[in-house]
Amino acid sequence: QVQLVESGGGLVQAGGSLRLSCLASGVTFSSHNMGWIRQAPEKEREFGASIKWKGGNPQYVDSAKGRFTISRDNAGNTVYLQMNNLKPEDSAVYFCAGRSMWKSDYYYWGQGTQVTVSS
Repeated sequence: QVQLVESGGGLVQAGGSLRLSCLASGVTFSSHNMGWIRQAPEKEREFGASIKWKGGNPQYVDSAKGRFTISRDNAGNTVYLQMNNLKPEDSAVYFCAGRSMWKSDYYYWGQGTQVTVSS
């Protein structure tokens, strides 16, 4: 059974930082591309960041470039999202997601972790 478990969310003031973690189990983590997808209230899910199975080619939503950093530890089955200079518009539930390196759509999802940025 595949599980993705996020942690690290919380309440932070604008300009602050948070580090999200996602621990994967039941899957060959090192052969999966991973991503962070976020969803704000009454909005559709939005791509946040992604990273290839070997740790290369990080991608970010335009609004997060220069502020967010995605990384992974394949030995520890964990993907991270370091978020700096947070803004109120970053407030959302952040979901960890995974897909095989051969697939285009994410099909493993975590339960999400809430990030709230106060102004």
